[in-house]
Amino acid sequence: MGRRSDHSRAELEELILSTGSTLIAETGLAGFSAREVARRIGYSIGTIHNVFGTADRLVAAINTRSFKDWAASLRERLNAVGPDGDRIAALVDGYFGFAREHPHLWTAIFDHRLPPDGGLTEADETGRALLTRIVVEEIARAVGCEVDDEVAALSRSLIATVHGHCSFAISGAWALMGEAAPEAAALARVREALSAWDVCLTQS
Repeated sequence: MGRRSDHSRAELEELILSTGSTLIAETGLAGFSAREVARRIGYSIGTIHNVFGTADRLVAAINTRSFKDWAASLRERLNAVGPDGDRIAALVDGYFGFAREHPHLWTAIFDHRLPPDGGLTEADETGRALLTRIVVEEIARAVGCEVDDEVAALSRSLIATVHGHCSFAISGAWALMGEAAPEAAALARVREALSAWDVCLTQS
């Protein structure tokens, strides 16, 4: 029988999230099971549904947790290089670093899809926005501009560029094409884009 009164709702939520995150880190999204999470924490599957509603909602919450951890890791790398260090290199390294260190959690972020009638909660959207906000702020700093729609659009494009390189690296596709340094290649593409942006600013 499940331990129905051992934890408050907030404690249960944290227990389920941490256990679910550990399970995805071990097995990947394909091996994830809400029932296995319930078994590991000693509660019934009904408890999972009572707290998160559905297994999809639970995975979404786990992915939001991963986004927050990723953002914190990125912030640590930026703090390590300091205000005068190569912060663009730190951004790219932070992107690749989280994927290398937590490949299943990183892949689950992009592989999971909520059903059409189940969008993200406000809390999920806020948690996931942290990573993009860090990148936008750093790109604005790099090009010497205030954060605006154009800088945000540039940042999203650069994230897509780095993500593509990182995804190919994690899947092994880069190795098949003979690319031995995908992170360096991603950084080079980012620097090229920022240099082109600087030229546009100078000419405008």
